[in-house]
Amino acid sequence: MVLAAEKGFSFGDSYALILTFAGIAVFVAIAALSHQHERAFSASVIYLGLGLLAAVVVNLADFAWVDPLKDASLIEHLAEFAIIVALFSAGMKVDRSLRSREWTSVWRLLLVAMPLTIAAVALYGHVALELGVGTAILLGAILAPTDPVLAGDLGIGPPGDEDEHEPRFSLTSEAGLNDGLAFPFVFLGLFIVEEGGTGWVDTWLLADVLYAIAVGVLVGGLGGWGIAALAVRLRDRQFLAVSLDGWLALAAVLLLYGVTEIAGGYGFLAAFAGGLGFRRYERDHEVNRRVHDGAELLEKFFELALILLLGSLFSLDGLAEVGFDGWLLVVLLLVVVRPVSVLLALLGSRLSVRGERWFVAWFGVRGIGSLYYVAVALGTGVLAPGEAQRVFWIVAACILVSIVVHGVTSWPVERRLLGQDPRKT
Repeated sequence: MVLAAEKGFSFGDSYALILTFAGIAVFVAIAALSHQHERAFSASVIYLGLGLLAAVVVNLADFAWVDPLKDASLIEHLAEFAIIVALFSAGMKVDRSLRSREWTSVWRLLLVAMPLTIAAVALYGHVALELGVGTAILLGAILAPTDPVLAGDLGIGPPGDEDEHEPRFSLTSEAGLNDGLAFPFVFLGLFIVEEGGTGWVDTWLLADVLYAIAVGVLVGGLGGWGIAALAVRLRDRQFLAVSLDGWLALAAVLLLYGVTEIAGGYGFLAAFAGGLGFRRYERDHEVNRRVHDGAELLEKFFELALILLLGSLFSLDGLAEVGFDGWLLVVLLLVVVRPVSVLLALLGSRLSVRGERWFVAWFGVRGIGSLYYVAVALGTGVLAPGEAQRVFWIVAACILVSIVVHGVTSWPVERRLLGQDPRKT
């Protein structure tokens, strides 16, 4: 057991060192977020740098630290919490009508680009990485979703921001929905690895595709609207303090996620749909902006924590585990597979060809969502140890490269493709 204090003279305690580093990291994060729009790179790049510095200290001092395989459950639950808060926040930002035709670009990304990405990664994983078919599909599903946490600064603004450009709306809504819609493909890969054959297909279609998606959307949407209605009424009658509005986001998303998971649905979809539903009760009420701001503050804190944790896990052995063909997959996914699949999906869409489509195609940010899914896969224990190691480190390498590449290019790409200077938005 680690104690905060020990008898007699005691110096250099690892627990105290972790707390000290965490304090420094929070200070740096505050400074980074305070001047976010004055830099040509995102705050996540700074967080990753701190995490990699922590990894150097952990490896040199030989600290007992988090093990990606043994502690997969810890990583899973931390990432899970970060994602649901980010998804609820993303849902609250969307001001667009819920009519299907208004979401055409998003459906294209979800129904065309994401399956194409999964298929391309799975094919490469089976042929080049020599993974089993199920593991290869699992890798494709893990790497396919774009991330609602790290892509937040590229999407639409907070409630009340009327500047909802189509490419930003597409990125925000894609990230909000594809984290949940990747689940059926994750389960598909796990079924193939664990069960083999085809006897499970009907269960997968009914339970993991149709039922779980429907429950997630319905419970989230209706629940979010109902929580907003209750909160506004209680607030107007002074049962809820205005100063605590920000905490309503935490209460709402935990309730919606928990109920949906109990009912066997996809909590990620419920979190995003909950944000959409909450926003649609008295759309212009001031509570929307205050609740969103509370969710966004939590989102930033967990972004810092998860990227620091991810960075601290890296080691030379882990990087070597990726291998040349693994690093090639990372490059192909970010530079070829994502852009090509999106451009194919958006053929004939209303996004402009030269700027807006390329903006959406380039910013397929991989992050906390992929970290969550790989932790889920490892936690099942169905992967062979060698495949589990390989899959984790390829996913970690992809997130690392995405944070750096997309974080550094966000400002110049926005300015060139959308004709907007992020420093003035």
